[in-house]
Amino acid sequence: MSRRCELTGKGPQVGNRVSHSNRKTKRRFLPNLLNVTMISDALGRSIKLRVSANALKTVDHRGGLDAFLAKAKDVELSPHMREIRREIRKKQAVAS
Repeated sequence: MSRRCELTGKGPQVGNRVSHSNRKTKRRFLPNLLNVTMISDALGRSIKLRVSANALKTVDHRGGLDAFLAKAKDVELSPHMREIRREIRKKQAVAS
């Protein structure tokens, strides 16, 4: 299982661990990933995701999963989420 957010694409970053004597060694900064279940209003079902805490706050700010996916870029989303977004767009097109 990769350490990558399914919604924002946020992954591990590389930096330095700096000792008291100012020696630098490589380290990894891992994203704060959470297993969550989100509900899609358009599809009427829940979706299990592995997202960062930052993405979770952004989804709430934008008004839910459907609104977040409408604004998201293809590069950021996982293949699974691109498929979900396509399903949501289909349902919304049929409804209107």
